[in-house]
Order: sequence, then C-alpha cells, then structure tokens
Amino acid sequence: MRLGKIALIICVLLTAVSCFAAAESAVTDPYLWLEEVDGEKALQWVEERSAADTAELEAVTEFNGIHEKLLEIYNSSDRIPYPAVRGEWIYNFWQDKDHVRGIWRRTGLEQYLTDAPKWETVIDVDALAKAEDENWVWKGAGGLYPDYERFLITLSRGGGDATVAREFDTVTKTFVTDGFIVPEAKSQVGWKDENTLWIGTDFGEGSLTSSGYPRLVKEWKRGTALESAGTIFEGSIDDVSVSAYSMHTPEGRYDIVTSTPEFFKGTTYLMRDGKLVKLEIPEDAEMQGIFKGQLLVSLRTDWTTGGKTYPQDALLAIGLDAFLEGGREFSLLFQPEDRVALSGVMRTRNHLLVTTMDNVRGKLYKHMLSDGTWSREEVLMPGLGTVRVVGTNKVNDVFFVSYTDFLTPSSLYVVRDGKTLQKAKSTPEYFDATGMKVDQYEATSADGTKIPYFIFTPKDYQANGKNPTLLYGYGGFEISMRPRYSATTGTAWVGRGGVHVLANIRGGGEFGPKWHQAAMKEKHQTTFDDFIAVAEDLIARKVTSPKHLGIVGGSNGGLLVGACFVQRPELFGAVVCQVPLLDMQRYNKLLAGASWMAEYGNPDTEDWEYIKTWSPYHNLDEKKTYPKVFFTTSTRDDRVHPGHARKMVKKMTDMGKDVYYYENTEGGHGGAANLNQRAYMWALTYAYMWKMVR
Repeated sequence: MRLGKIALIICVLLTAVSCFAAAESAVTDPYLWLEEVDGEKALQWVEERSAADTAELEAVTEFNGIHEKLLEIYNSSDRIPYPAVRGEWIYNFWQDKDHVRGIWRRTGLEQYLTDAPKWETVIDVDALAKAEDENWVWKGAGGLYPDYERFLITLSRGGGDATVAREFDTVTKTFVTDGFIVPEAKSQVGWKDENTLWIGTDFGEGSLTSSGYPRLVKEWKRGTALESAGTIFEGSIDDVSVSAYSMHTPEGRYDIVTSTPEFFKGTTYLMRDGKLVKLEIPEDAEMQGIFKGQLLVSLRTDWTTGGKTYPQDALLAIGLDAFLEGGREFSLLFQPEDRVALSGVMRTRNHLLVTTMDNVRGKLYKHMLSDGTWSREEVLMPGLGTVRVVGTNKVNDVFFVSYTDFLTPSSLYVVRDGKTLQKAKSTPEYFDATGMKVDQYEATSADGTKIPYFIFTPKDYQANGKNPTLLYGYGGFEISMRPRYSATTGTAWVGRGGVHVLANIRGGGEFGPKWHQAAMKEKHQTTFDDFIAVAEDLIARKVTSPKHLGIVGGSNGGLLVGACFVQRPELFGAVVCQVPLLDMQRYNKLLAGASWMAEYGNPDTEDWEYIKTWSPYHNLDEKKTYPKVFFTTSTRDDRVHPGHARKMVKKMTDMGKDVYYYENTEGGHGGAANLNQRAYMWALTYAYMWKMVR
C-alpha cells in the first residue's frame, strides 16, 4: 500500500514537471501573438506576407494556364451531380460560375437519370447571402423522415465548422416562421420527430467539452425556448463530444445516444421505455446501424464473447432483442484478411451493402437476410479502383454507387435489381490519358514493413531520375488514400509531364484498424518513416531524385510533410504544407486540438517525451538547409488553428529560411469557401511545384 502511494506521488510529480515544462515553453514562445486569429498585428502580418508570396507564385509561367483550366473544370456543368436520395426526391448541392455559393436543388429519379435533368431550385445560397448580408457557406441539410418536407439547413459564416441551423419547409420553399433556429456553434442537432429535436450546442459555461464540442444532449420541444430544453445525457468535460440521433428504419425508430471520450472509442446507449440502455459492446467497436432488427457491429480489436473470439475489423450481426437479453451468437458478415479490410456499410430496404478494400482496391457486396439466415453476392464493378455507395433509400432497393480510378473518369451507376450496374452519369475525359500508366509498388519502411504506393506516370515516361514527382500522403485517423480520377492532377500535373504518387502509409485505414493503430501516439514516428521510405524507393527506382521530388499534405497530412521535411530536408525539392498541425506542444490547447490526443498523445504529460522528437515546430534547426516550403492555411479554419502555419512561417523566416505563405481569409478547414477559391489555391500549389521541381 505504502509503495503504491509513493508511486502515485512520483507519477503526479513527473506529470507536474512535464506540465511546468510545457507552460514554460508556451510563455517563452515569441510567436504566440500569431495565435490571435483576428488580432490586428497578426492580420497585418498575414496580409503583407500572403500578398507578397502569392504575387510571386502568380508570376510563375504555368500559373495562368493552370488557373484558367481549373476554373473551367470546377465550374463545368459536366460534373456529376451526386445524389442524396430523400423520399421521392433526388437532392443535390451544386456550385458553378453562376452560383458561386451554390444552389440546393432537387428532381425525381427518372428525371435525374436523363442526360439533362430538369432541376427545381429549393435554396439559392447566393441570393440568401445577399438578402441577409451574410457570408453564408453551405454546410448541409438534415431531413425529417419519412416525407422529408422539413429540413434543418446548416450554414456557416465563412466556411468554419461552427454553423447556424434553421428549419426549412420544402413545400413553401421558405424558412419556417417561429421554427427551430440553433445559434452559431459547433452543434450536434437532428430530428427526433416533427416537434422535437436532439440538440447539443453551446448552452453557456460548462456545456462544452475541452475540445469545444457539446457535452450535453438535450431534447428541444417545438414552441419552447432553447434554454428550456431538457437534458437527456451529460458527458465529461474531457470527452471529445456527446450526441444523440434517431435512426429511422422501415421496422421502426431507434433513439440513440453516444458518448465519445476519444477518437475511435465510445459508449452507445439505446433509449427503451424512456431509459437509456447501454449496448455492451467493446469501447472501440462501432455500431454500424440496425438492419431488419439486427444490430450491426464492426470491431477495431479482437473481441472474445459468448465463448468465441471475433477478429479485429470483422463485421458482426445479431438480433437486437436477443443481444439485449444477453445473447452473443453473432453472424460474421465480413471476415478480414491480411490485406483485405472493411471499407463501408450502407443499407437499402432489403440489402445490406458492404464495401471492402483488397490491397486498396474496392469491391462491393450485398448481404440479404431471410428467415434468420444471411447470404451474400458480389456486385461486380468495372475495374479495381475505388468503390463508394453514394445514395440509398430505405423504402426500396434502388441505390447509387460510384467508381473511379486514376485513368477512368468517375462514373455513377444506379442499381435497381440489386445486382446490375446501369451507368447514370460520368465525368468527361478532362485529360488525354493516352500513354499514361498506373502501377502499384511497395517500399520497405524502417521496421521492415512493406508500404504500398500507387505511381501514376505520364506519356513517354522514362525512369531516368529526372521526373518532376509529386508524392501525396495522409497517414492518420484511419483515413484511407485510394485511387481516383482527378481532373486537377491530370491536367495540372501528369498531363504536363509530372509523376503523381499516392502513398498508403500506416496511420490510415487501408488495411483495417491495425494499419491505423501501428502509428498512434508513441508509434506516430512510424507514419513519417513510411513516407520517407516511399520517397527513398522512388529515388532508388530512378523515378525521380531529391531535386525533382515534391511532397504535399493537408491537415494531419500537413503534419506529415512538416515532420518529414524537418527530419530529412535533403530528400525533397519542394513541400506543400496545407492547413497543418505543426506546434505539437500547444495543439491540444488550440480549437479542436484536444479531441486528437488519442491520435498523437497529450503533450501536457510524459507523452511530450516522444512528441517533442517529431513536433515540426520544435525540431527546426537553424543550421540546416530546408527546401523553400509553401505553407497554406485559412483565417476561418476553426478546426486546425491557423496559428500553426503562421508561427512556423515566422520562425523559419527569422531563422533566415525562405518560405512561401498563403492564408485565405475564409474557407474553413478546406482552405476554400467556393470553387473559385479552390481553383486559385490549387493553381498556386501546382505553379509552386513546377517552379521548384521541374
């Protein structure tokens, strides 16, 4: 007992020392003033720095041609209007040169399948923004099941994550007078029934988690003040968030509350007879819905229950009532393999649609339940690219699925009989793919693990070590990088003679949860090692050389390229670091940063001992020569703080290191609020790449 107390005291002291060190570093950081998002001094610096650097990049020979082409592509009427199936309607949000902020529109299924559908505009965001004198950016619409006549429309000022939600009537095409209105906040809001919302928002002091998301779940009745909404569930201040939603199925409605203490962990409760009943599944498992009375669960770690062990990444099904009564005899709907992983789960009236990745190549299966027995059939796709179910309807078995790969224009198929693909829409061939080629190779990482990557080469490619090469990666949060047709990449890069490489490094989900878990927290250096290994493999194969090799990454990918150029500056000729995390000692104190501690660790504890070895901001070395990095961010990014990029640029500049900088004054975490801004951002990016690695 005495030894236990001593150990506890030592642990507390060590943590206190670590916290003091972090606090001391924060106090001595001379660039903290750049964390003042709208500070006068900070914004003056941003304006002057960004204007000077973008002017230089706009002067690059390739800029105008790329910019004009991207504007043409992004505003083209030939893009696929991806469907959101809501009742009898197909809804779509659309932006082009005449609708910069966008229109929310709808049509019927048969009309949608024609070559030139007749759309009915429901909301014109440009007109709304002008009428209300607001910088509205569309964020989505949540409909009331089953007739979908009422929606909750979410709008953001400038493109940030904080939104306003307003009730809208699609019959009268007007916002509902005295309807539900949720003030601006990072809210969780959705329909329970026509007169009740589930609501988590900023109710004042103590109502948000340390990550800035809702800590309380409430029921808000129509006609009552938001402040009077009744609390259903309270989470911890240290949770990421809590939320509630109603899952509508043909068999009935299920009311669900979730508590998320950290990314990829949580507790799910089902409301039964007015009481919350906890679903006894592993904390890191994910409830994938309820289908025909069957509870669906996917696993992130092995689970031993009912005398059986179910493997990591498996998809399981069991009767919900039987489960709540203690039954644990699951049906195994998906059996993972070494390089075959679960990708997604969707449903129609009678089909459970499961997408998988086989060595990062997509497949689609439909599962049927009859008399308690499951069966499965593969829905054959046109190639080995990326497969995604994009539109389903719970009242019938019609669904939409998209297919894309590097060389094949994205196509949208409708499936009416459960198995036959009928092409509904396709993207034009924006670039001539004649002579272009795609291969998949593997690099060997520092620990011997084989890391796959795709290489997309131009016409007349030769492995001579001189090819301008763009290497892209992400490596975090179980997000997979998959092949896709990109008009931007094809026209601005490969079509002009560049090589494009997509790395499937650890931290992503390409091979299931294990691929992600191999690069979490104290193992996060793994993702940098993997990316560096791919770069070295490209050089060894004489695809390129350091002088001609550029790397690009955004958000967590910005941290990736930031750490890699700091650790191995001699390996790269160019670096594009977009909306990045870089100061990993303060990231958890900035905006939503605290929600990512399960991924990176807590720098206010002993975790700082490993974080400090790869935090880009802290590992800059005045004695080293770095490539001239291009940093981009957004003033209105309320997810990853723009201070990360600002401080890195200022610190490097004060060290005498040349860098480029662009900060968009709106756009949120995507870095752009509309298609024109997106075209400009990517034109700058590719102009920079051509300037640096040609």
